[in-house]
Amino acid sequence: MTVSRRAAVLGHPVAHSLSPVLHTAAYDALGLEGWAYSAIDTTVDDLPALVRGLDLAWAGLSVTMPLKQAIIDLVDHVDPLAVAVGAVNTVLVGPARCGVTLTGTNTDVYGLVTALREGLAARGRGAGAASAVVLGGGATAASTLAALGELGCTSPRVLVRSLARAVGLQEAAARMGVSPRFEVLDASASLGALRDADVVVSTMPAYAADPVAAALAAHGGTPGGVLLDVVYDPRPTALSSAWAAAGGTVVGGERMLLHQAAEQVRLMTGRPAPVAAMDAALGRALGSPASAR
Repeated sequence: MTVSRRAAVLGHPVAHSLSPVLHTAAYDALGLEGWAYSAIDTTVDDLPALVRGLDLAWAGLSVTMPLKQAIIDLVDHVDPLAVAVGAVNTVLVGPARCGVTLTGTNTDVYGLVTALREGLAARGRGAGAASAVVLGGGATAASTLAALGELGCTSPRVLVRSLARAVGLQEAAARMGVSPRFEVLDASASLGALRDADVVVSTMPAYAADPVAAALAAHGGTPGGVLLDVVYDPRPTALSSAWAAAGGTVVGGERMLLHQAAEQVRLMTGRPAPVAAMDAALGRALGSPASAR
């Protein structure tokens, strides 16, 4: 196949990414001949040279860790949502008088909102959330605060392992006009807040939330809301398993991945994303008939 349009996911490491599966399935379903999507292992130091090499053969980039902040200074424009969140996960390549123009945006928020709405609907909670708890204080936590704001919760509790390391998230919250309550995460003492919330979003890395899972399994109680754990490898996470065993509703991290990728496809191709085809491909890649709902 002759490649006429390119897109890729950048990150380090990036070999595990399922973005190529999702985007390739979308191109196939849309009949986009000549479109190709790859994974490029890219460090922060490598990023400027790669960005300088982009031309009009490129439709866009998906950007994952640790590049979501570093890319901001390398693009020509950043949309207001990405500015507020402080993270760009999508770069769109467009024509300019002399070369290309690069626009940074954020589809993580869209992915989070859509995935959480699926979980809330399954729980019979409608499309909004009055109360929420966020675990973790990194870039995905900032996108989560924006998503929760769209769902009607502007004062979530944010539980972090270190308040000193959450300064960036506090600054992002101020830009977004939300007023989270920051607390140090204590696996046992925080259980009440987790069980009572309409929504709990864990943005912690793989295995980091395992102490919370152990406390939930040990102390019991039925969670009243929906848990979205953004980690999808391993799948299910210990926290997701403990939450489901206690009677709570779980949304897998792959649902966020699916929907943020679908929005990227729409932005890069100009066509509605074939979500069903992407979902089926994701399910096959994860070894299940369809991804969790």
